[in-house]
Amino acid sequence: MARSSAAPAPGEPGAQPERSAGPAVNASRFTASPHASGGGSPERSALRGFGDRFLRGGRLLQEGAPGAPVLRLFGRWLRRPLLPAVRLWRRNIQLRVVAGTLLMSLAVVLVLGLVVIGQVRNGLLDAKEKAAVSQAAGGFTVAKDKANAATVSDSDSADTGAASNSRQWRTDLVAQLASGGQGAYNVVTLAPASEETGAGNGGERTSGQVSPDSVSDELRRNVDQGTAPFKTYTDIRYADGRAPEPGLVVGQRLEDIDHKPYQLYYLFPLSQEEKTLSLVKRTLATAGLFVVVLLGAIAWFLVRQVVTPVRMAAGIAERLSAGRLQERMKVTGEDDIARLGEAFNKMAQSLQSKIQQLEDLSRMQRRFVSDVSHELRTPLTTVRMAADVIHDARSDFDPVTARSAELLGDQLDRFESLLADLLEISRFDAGAAALEAEPIDLRETVRRVISGAEPLAERKGSRIRVVGDEQPVVAEVDARRIERVLRNLVVNAVEHGEGNDVVVRFGVAGGAVAIVVRDYGVGLKPGEATRVFSRFWRADPARARTTGGTGLGLSIAVEDARLHGGWLQAWGEPGGGSQFRLTLPRTADEPLRGSPIPLEPDDSRRARATQAEAGRLIAVPAQPGADRSPLPSPPRAIPADPTALPGSGARVVPRAGDSATQASDREDTARGR
Repeated sequence: MARSSAAPAPGEPGAQPERSAGPAVNASRFTASPHASGGGSPERSALRGFGDRFLRGGRLLQEGAPGAPVLRLFGRWLRRPLLPAVRLWRRNIQLRVVAGTLLMSLAVVLVLGLVVIGQVRNGLLDAKEKAAVSQAAGGFTVAKDKANAATVSDSDSADTGAASNSRQWRTDLVAQLASGGQGAYNVVTLAPASEETGAGNGGERTSGQVSPDSVSDELRRNVDQGTAPFKTYTDIRYADGRAPEPGLVVGQRLEDIDHKPYQLYYLFPLSQEEKTLSLVKRTLATAGLFVVVLLGAIAWFLVRQVVTPVRMAAGIAERLSAGRLQERMKVTGEDDIARLGEAFNKMAQSLQSKIQQLEDLSRMQRRFVSDVSHELRTPLTTVRMAADVIHDARSDFDPVTARSAELLGDQLDRFESLLADLLEISRFDAGAAALEAEPIDLRETVRRVISGAEPLAERKGSRIRVVGDEQPVVAEVDARRIERVLRNLVVNAVEHGEGNDVVVRFGVAGGAVAIVVRDYGVGLKPGEATRVFSRFWRADPARARTTGGTGLGLSIAVEDARLHGGWLQAWGEPGGGSQFRLTLPRTADEPLRGSPIPLEPDDSRRARATQAEAGRLIAVPAQPGADRSPLPSPPRAIPADPTALPGSGARVVPRAGDSATQASDREDTARGR
């Protein structure tokens, strides 16, 4: 029979699914036994294991590091509560736009608030400094005038009396200067920083219970070193236990009535400026919060005007893809969104009409094939009866007529086979194919198939070998359909094997069984593995059919595999032969998660090149005393098929389309894998 193929549907990973980088199932469930995978020498296992460990060296070190499991558990525990929020953030464009607007608005408000608060603060402090310096300058002038105008009534008095007069003078001076600024400022007189307090200089004098510690030593030293006023900011402390408050200190070095130096300070509290600045901060915070909330609401409202039609279009597109072709968008207004809705509705209407036309055409074609197939059975039966009579009497004919009778019988056999295949295809197209599954040992089915194919194998000079049949291979299948699938695979392998051996291999792992048919003939060109199941497709149109195939064998075989919820996949390389893999669930209600046998054989060119590269990597000088034992080969993880993952609800693989575009897309996907 000729090789034919339809491009594998999404449930059939394609020519080389093992190259996929998708998630792998548990290796403990889908690790093929040595018989199922073809076995291999210890050297090959060592090379393969070393190559895998070499390529994954960094990861092994990370996984084997102390504390790595604890860190991974902690990371999973930390990520688990964040997953819903991350999922919502990725799926909701309105949330992202509103959140971005709020963050940018908050940043702008913060910057503006800091600038405004800084300007207000600088303005208040500048005004306070000017007023304080002016007030202090007036007080310093009064102190100088009062000291110059004062006279000592008794110039010959004792020193203690002079000191007493000086202290009293300073007390009166502080009281006089502070009397004009009740609550606005306080006055403090101190001895020079170089003299000890109270050593014949009148000591300290303060007003308003201000502590002399409010004046820092650094300021006192600066005042001693010059005659100009000095100012600085400090904390004003009180002797009566009141809380300190920020203030501005202005001081100058003067002389008293005895021409002795002393320091006069004006302390201006900044509590009023602080209250003003706090009021400005609260006002800006309230206004900023209101502006941010208002901008967020505006952004939400505006984005909603755009996102709502997009969400509606997405929902309608999903319903259209689900088959509800009558769905349409609600169009209001004449803006760009309305134009988008009108264009979407026109597209949906066009798609509905085209799909309806295609469905009608497909229905007519299926009906035509079914009707013609049924109608041809009656005349074919009559022709068969007449041909049998002629064939039985061919010995009485001349050689030419006898040969014609034989050809007539052969072609009628092929005609009947084609008619039976067309009827089977029409059942699949109409969805009327039924599955009669029961537990059977697939080894018996394979033996029957091989027994029937041995005459052809002898004519071709081939030998059919079976590998991995030491243990029972039991699965719930329809024996008739599976035998038909295996017969097509084995006969095709013998016919295209170029006289080489054909290997049939079994594999069992977890809930799946696999049967692989490998030949070493002409093989398949790139891209042909995705088209080998199409109806009437032939890899080589000029190649003669020696078995009288109809061109529908593999098309029916892939439909039988899908009916079981399994996979029928092909691999091949030019001149390197081909391999067909049939993967079936062990129980009828169990979805497939992977295949026990890789689709690409270990003796393919790419596999041999990989093994050679691993051998080159392992050929390094051994250190003295190093362990030369072969590295164990790690279990090979079987990639899961996307349509058979848990929760997907897909058991039966979707039927592949026959269009050239779909076949090309799937061919590109298979090559990318």
